[in-house]
This record gives sequence, structure tokens and C-alpha cells, in this order.
Amino acid sequence: MNRVGRLARCGLAAFALPLTLRAQEYPKTPPAPAALAPAPFPPFRESVLANGLRVLVVESHKQPIVSLSLNFPAGSIRDPNGKEGVADMVAGLLTKGAGTRSAEQVAETIESAGGSLSASAGADFLSIDATVLTSSLPLAFELIGDAVLRPSFAEKELELLRTQTLSGLQVSLTQPDAIADRAFRRALYGTQPYGRSASPASVRAITRNDIVVFQRARLRPGGALLVVAGDVKPAQVQALAARTFARWTGTAAGAAPAAAPPVRARTELILVHRPGSVQSNILAGNVSFLPNDPRIYSAAVVDQVLGGGAMSRLFMILREQKSWTYGAYARYARRKGVGFFEASTEVRTEVTDSALHELLHQLERIRTETIAGEELEAAKGALTGRYPLSIETADQVASAVATARLYGLPADYVQTYRVNIGAVTAAQAQSAARTTIAPDHMVIVVVGDGAKIYSRIKDLAPVSIVDVEGKPLTPEDLAPKTAALDLDLAALVPRRDSFTILLQGNAVGWQRGVLEPTADGFRYTEDTRLAAFVNQTTILEMDKSGAMRSLKQTGKVQGQDVAIDMTYEGGRAKGSAKTPGPDRQIKTVTLDTTFAAGTLDDNAVQALLPALRWGPGAKWTMSVLSAGQGEIKPWTLSVTGTEQIKLGSTTVEAYRAELSGSTSPLQLWVSTAAPHQLLKVALVGQPVEFLRVP
Repeated sequence: MNRVGRLARCGLAAFALPLTLRAQEYPKTPPAPAALAPAPFPPFRESVLANGLRVLVVESHKQPIVSLSLNFPAGSIRDPNGKEGVADMVAGLLTKGAGTRSAEQVAETIESAGGSLSASAGADFLSIDATVLTSSLPLAFELIGDAVLRPSFAEKELELLRTQTLSGLQVSLTQPDAIADRAFRRALYGTQPYGRSASPASVRAITRNDIVVFQRARLRPGGALLVVAGDVKPAQVQALAARTFARWTGTAAGAAPAAAPPVRARTELILVHRPGSVQSNILAGNVSFLPNDPRIYSAAVVDQVLGGGAMSRLFMILREQKSWTYGAYARYARRKGVGFFEASTEVRTEVTDSALHELLHQLERIRTETIAGEELEAAKGALTGRYPLSIETADQVASAVATARLYGLPADYVQTYRVNIGAVTAAQAQSAARTTIAPDHMVIVVVGDGAKIYSRIKDLAPVSIVDVEGKPLTPEDLAPKTAALDLDLAALVPRRDSFTILLQGNAVGWQRGVLEPTADGFRYTEDTRLAAFVNQTTILEMDKSGAMRSLKQTGKVQGQDVAIDMTYEGGRAKGSAKTPGPDRQIKTVTLDTTFAAGTLDDNAVQALLPALRWGPGAKWTMSVLSAGQGEIKPWTLSVTGTEQIKLGSTTVEAYRAELSGSTSPLQLWVSTAAPHQLLKVALVGQPVEFLRVP
């Protein structure tokens, strides 16, 4: 056939194809979904060793990987009173040296085998987990055995972990969401262990002996559960477990105190005053049910409808419709004892009351209105659709199975979760919401600037006001009374202060401050150099009483020119400032305002620190003008304790103090001995420190 014939033939065939397709009948609607079926898990093989250790094997040979999860009833609720944080520190140290291996050798051993090894503690349980290739399963048993039976708890590792824990606490105690969570649980559970949290004081109080006693008492085979999931045979696991734990005996010490959560006759509102906050963090909730309660499936659907993601009611209404927040959520938290329900969001300060009213309205609505069919099915579809993604890998399977067993969930919970979710009816969901969400006797926590929001929320419910540490405040405390500082002028002697600026422990710049007398007062000059980011000089003039006269600041921040030029005279502050805003764009502020006697320029606080009358528990509230922000605000400087500070080869006793009210909260360390030198400054929530050069 010639070329023309071939083309003609192809053309006819192509033309005929649509005619054939059009002749066929196609369904106008999608087929009905198939019934949900139980997850295709292999049978669980459960046994109990002679020493009481439960061993559960989930056999799957899809990949040559095995995950182990060894769990103990040794969570934070077992922390001794005054030593909150012990469980977390025990978990943190189990893999930092055990048997004959140091921390570095443990890490090298597991990494060279291409595996992972970790330990963690939650509220109820402590677990140590490993994932390895099948060929390295004996090594995983060996490392876990060493960790739980022969941990080193080396002093240097303990002190390193203590430092890291304190640093983490320092950051979390400045984060509104963490502050809200601590206040919420404290109010919700009262004296129950679930209501306690680690504090800097409790972490500092923990000794190596506390760690050893906890490990010996709580990490016992009786009451423990080992889950092994992946490419294994039950007989292989049984043999390795028997060999590894042959000499391990005992049962975990008695259960944690079981005080009942407080019973509330009405809703309680706790306002946590965080001066200067530009947003409010809101938590609202109540205690709910035991982990194996029959309502767990219907409650999960309620949670998804109300606050389970971007399509939930709280998210769509508070964010999409009202534009009050970036997100709003709800959840049921599982506990071995009674768990809790909570709804949460964070909103702009000026809409705190509106957002709280709307959130409570949505909680009441989910209790009293039947969830529409389409919304109900979408929620169930979301839960059942994503569930398989949570049990794909060996470590996910081990975690899911361990959780189900530890919390006493139904024996087939993992396999039948999707089926049970799919079977939830609208009536069951409404019943679960009505019996597990209690807007008329819940705990509401609002973390924000109390001076701006108290009057807006005080009529919602009886209000208790506390500071970020939980100490009671009165409404009058929300507007602190500032006063001129009582300065020890004899301490304002010529001096030169030099600091190294550290970023994550690495030197990245320096700061030098020089105080010198003038004919009629003092001049303080400060130079700061921070890599390529900050190149700045500040000159502050004060009279003989330490009162402000003028401030000039010049330099560059991130390559942009900045400048402040202020004068203080006759009770008025006049001048202008060019400084970077939050968006890194230079903003210009012009000031001409009256100021109260004793008001300080924000650059003067560091200059005057040695002249304050330092002592245990000392506290100062001062009026501070920040030209770059264009505002006068109260700053509070509080001594919170004493600490040893290492400067080169010298150790210096220091007052530890916290400065609040400024744009960035600071933690300061000042020598207890005169002339009360500033030794160290830390920017809370950031890995930046200023350390004095000895």
C-alpha cells in the first residue's frame, strides 16, 4: 500500500473510534462506595515472659524492617512532688550511655546499622523505640536491653540535659500557647498529677539519685509492654526477648495518686496577664472520659466536624468568615485516667471578646443541633481516608498497636477503627457532643494583655487573674504603677563593659559599653557589632541624678540606615526615630510627648543596672520610652533567684532576673556582689546570648 493509502486507512480508523465510543453507554453517576472493611492486619501474637513482660508481635514481611517499642507506666504523672521533669530526664538519658557504651558510642552503633534509637515520656507512659533492618534486630534488642537495664546516667550527660531542659523551659514559658496549656491543665485537674508541669525550680532540684531511683522503681518488666512489628517471626522475637531480659525482674511501683478532678458548678475564666501581647491565646474545655469509653468513635467525628482541620466549623468561621485568626481547632486528649476536651485559637487582642463569644456559641451549637448528613459524611470520610496513612510503616504500626493496648482500647481497635467511624450516626455524634462538651461548666484560659482585654471579657464568667507563673493578680495590677528608680548614685562610677554575642553558642559579634562622668552628669556610649546585621552606636546623656537628657543612635541594621535623635527636657520628650519594622521596612516615628518623672529611655536600662539596689526578690516597675516603637510602656524587672555563671575560668554568683514589657523579653544575670556587674543577657525564645568578657 502506498503512503496515501496508509494515511487514508489510519484516518478512517481514527475517525471510526469516536463513533464506537459514542455507541457505548456510560453511567451518569459514580458507583456507590464499597462497605468499609477492617484493616488487613496480620494476627497479633501475644505472650508473657516469665518475668511478667508482655510481648506482642505484628508480623509483616513487606519490607526488611523491624520496629520495637518498649513501654512502661512511667510517664510524668509519676514524677515526685517538687521534682517534676524526672520522667522526661530519665527518657532523655536512657540512650545517652548504657552498658559498656558511652553516649557517642551508642549513637555511632545505631547509626552505623542504619537504624534509629530514641526514648520519650508522655503524661502516662515512657517508651524506648528502635527501628532497624531485619538483620540488625539482635543489635536493637541489645541496645534497648542496655538502656533499660544498665543505663549509665553519666553526670556530664545529666548536666548537659539539665541545661538543655532549662533552655527549653525558658523558651516555652514565654510562648503564649505553652503558657495557656499549663494554666489550662492546672485548672482542669487541680491537685491531680495531670495538672502539674515541670518548672525551672523543679528541674534544678533533680539529682542523679532521683533519676536512678525512678528508673529502678518504674522501669520493671511487670506492667511493661514490648511491641515488635515488621519483618520478624514470633519465635525469633521470643528467643531474643528471653535472652535479653532473662535477669530482669520486678513490677513497677504503685500507681500515681488518683485524686478526682475538680467538679465545677459553673464556667471558670482564667486571664493570664502577659503585658505587651498583641494577640490573645484562648483555650476552652473540660474533662471528658476514660480512654476506652464507647464514645471514642462518635467523639472523634464530633472533633473532626468542630475543629479537626481547615474545613472544620471553628476554622471556617473564625478564620475564613471573620478573619480573626490564622487557625482554630478542637481535640479530645487521651489519658489513662480521665482525658479532656479542648478548643483553641489565637486572635488579635482587639477581637478577643468577639472570638470567645463565637467559640462558645459553636460549642453550644455542636451539642444542640444535629450534624447535617453531608457534613457528617465528609467528617467520617476524612477520618477513614487518612487512617491508613498512619499505619503504613513498621514504626507506625508498633506505635498504634502499643497505644491501643496501653490505653485498654478494644482488642480489635486498630483493625476496626475505620469500620466503627463509618458506622457513627448523627444521633450518636450529637449525644457524644452533648455529654462530653460542657460550655456551662468548663475552664476558659485567655493569655494576653490583661490591661486591654479584662474589661471586655469580665462579664462572660467569674474571672481569676494570674501572671504567667500562675501567681494571683488583681485588676489593679493590670496597670502597674511605675515609679522613679531609687538609684545608688555612688555605683555610677566610670566603667567599661565588654560582651561577646553568641548565636547557638558561636561568637558572631560583640558589644562594648562605656560609662564616664561629664561636667554635669554622665555619658553612656554603647557600640554593637553583629556580623553583617547590626553596626550601631548609641550615645546617652544623663544628669547627675541619672535622669534622661538626650539620646543619639546611628548605624545600620541589615544594611539599612537607622537613627534615633531624642531630647528629654521640661517633662517633654521630643525627637524622631528611623528603625526597621516587623516587615524589615524602615519606619519613621516622630515624637513630642509628655513623660512622667523618672521615665527612662529604653537604652538607659542597661547603663543604670549597677545602680539598682539588688537583692533577693527585688522587683522594679519603671516607665520606659521606646522611641523606635513610639510609645511609653511599663517595664518590669524581677529577681527570680540566684545562679552560678561561668566566665572563662571563673565562676560568679549572680542574681537571675527577668525583664518583661520590652519588645523582646530578656533574662539577665547580674553579680550578687557590688558593683553588680551585668554578666549575661539572653533573648528569651531566641538562641542569642550576650556573655561578659572577663
